[in-house]
This record gives sequence, C-alpha cells and structure tokens, in this order.
Amino acid sequence: MPFARLAAATTPTCHLGLGLAAVGRPGYINLGRDRDLGADRSVDALRARTHELLDAAYAQGVRYLDAARSYGRSEEFLADWLRARPEIDDVVVGSKWGYTYTADWRTDAEQHEVKDHSAATYARQRAESAALLGDRLDLYQIHSVTPDSPALTDKELHARLAEAAASGLTVGFSTSGPAQADAIRAALAVTVDGEPLFRTVQSTYNALETSAGPALAEAHDAGLTVIVKEGMANGRLAGPDAPEALREVARSTGHGCDAVALALILRRPWAGVVLSGAATVDQLVSNLHAPAVDLDDEQAARLDALAEDPQAYWRRRGRLPWH
Repeated sequence: MPFARLAAATTPTCHLGLGLAAVGRPGYINLGRDRDLGADRSVDALRARTHELLDAAYAQGVRYLDAARSYGRSEEFLADWLRARPEIDDVVVGSKWGYTYTADWRTDAEQHEVKDHSAATYARQRAESAALLGDRLDLYQIHSVTPDSPALTDKELHARLAEAAASGLTVGFSTSGPAQADAIRAALAVTVDGEPLFRTVQSTYNALETSAGPALAEAHDAGLTVIVKEGMANGRLAGPDAPEALREVARSTGHGCDAVALALILRRPWAGVVLSGAATVDQLVSNLHAPAVDLDDEQAARLDALAEDPQAYWRRRGRLPWH
C-alpha cells in the first residue's frame, strides 16, 4: 500500500501529514480563523497560501497530503502544486468523497456541505477527483462514516470500491461523531470476496476526544494504517484557547501547545500519520516540532486527564461557527 513509502522515509516528520481543510475554502470552523487568514480569501489568495504551505511542508519532510471533495478547491490547489513540481514523486496523496461542497466560496452560506454516501455520489466524485489528480491520487476515503452510514452496508458501493482497489487505488474511510469507535469496528467487518475492503482509517483523536482510541488500536492490529485528524480539536488545544494543564506542560517542554498536543498523539503506537491542519506557515513550523517533544509519563498523564465525554465534545464542536 502507498503508506509503505511513509514508513520508509528517513525524515523526522515522516509521521506528520498536512491536511488542507483549513485553506481549501474561505469558511471553516477552526478557532482564530479571522486572525489566521485575514480579509482576503479569494481563490487566488487561498491558492497561493496552499502552495506556500505545501512548499514548506515538503521542505520539512512531510510526505502525506490530505484533501477532500468538500474542502472547497483543495484538490484543485493540490493538483496545481503537483503539476508545477513534476520532480516531486515521493508524496502520498489522499482525498475523500461523500460530502459535496455547497457554499459557493462564501463564509456566510446557509449550508457549507451536503453528505451523501451513495454509490452514485461515489461515481460522480471519483470522476471529479480523477479529473484533477489523475494517477497522483493514492488514497480515496469515504468521508465521515458513522454507524448508520449506508456506506457500511451498500454491496454495490463495496463492489465499486473493490474494483478501484484492484486497479491500485488504496481505499479507506474517515469517521466523525461520538460513535466513532462503533463506526470503525463496523467498517473493519466489511469484506468483499472474503477480503477486508478498507486499508486505512482516519479519525478524530486528541487530548479532549480519546473515545476512538481502542478501536483505532484494533484497526492498527488488523493491518490498517491509522491517520489522525483534528489533533488540536479545531484550535481548542492551540495558543490562548488551550487548557491550563496543556499550557503548563508546554512551558515545561519549551514547545508550543500545538506541538505538545500532537506529540501526545505520536506516543500512541497505533498512530501511523498525524495531520497538521495549519493555516499559516508559522503554525506549520510549530506543529512540526511535535516529534522533538519528549513527554514523560507524568506529563502525558496530565494531558490524558483532559479527555471529555464524547457526547459533550461533539456537541461543542457542532456549535462552532463557520467563519
């Protein structure tokens, strides 16, 4: 599978990836977005910002890049960057299908994305991703699977995904919501002709939301590559918004709260790739210090104590405004 290239990388950041959710569209739910992006959120401005981030990430050894159909023009921006740098052939490119971007490049849209896990949506969005990324696309994931998702039971969809896998595309899924663990375990049971369908799982896991941890360990033991998203809880674990315990640990390590939050995830033996969702190069550089943060057991225990009830965590996340 393509992630073998990450495992063989020699750079210290080989287990950190760059997600483009925050820069592929003008509106998102991350805290501090007004400060990070400023007023100019034109297509050209965000294209330039995305390319700047990709350049910086690649120079620092990042080799996994993560987009989605619903991240505005993230696939387009990434494809432009790849075409302009044909010498770069060692990155792993992932994207997702299952949500359609509907905000029309507005931050005040009534609805920013629409979820649909049907085989018809897969066929449409697979063609759209292929038109932009072509054979540079390594991993295609179902976006935000929940236990009630039809993607877990749709045999026609499974057959189409298995066909894509047979052609060389790695097939995975991502999860969201308070029942992530249930969704992960249900997906692990999906087979086609007796073989597991999915080779990767991407889930939310951070110091505040740890409920998926045991299921992610099971996925890792089953041979899946685990990708962790929202490691800073949409900004709640970064800077002035971070809990006092995290800020105290960060001060004692000499690193930023963001790097410490990501370092906690890197301690998990099942974490294959941990995503940075940076919106600025300064944020990215700070995130990439995570492998250098040497947390001791006492510090890690203090951070583990920050975990919230998953229902409460996801209710709060659901109230974050798009801005």
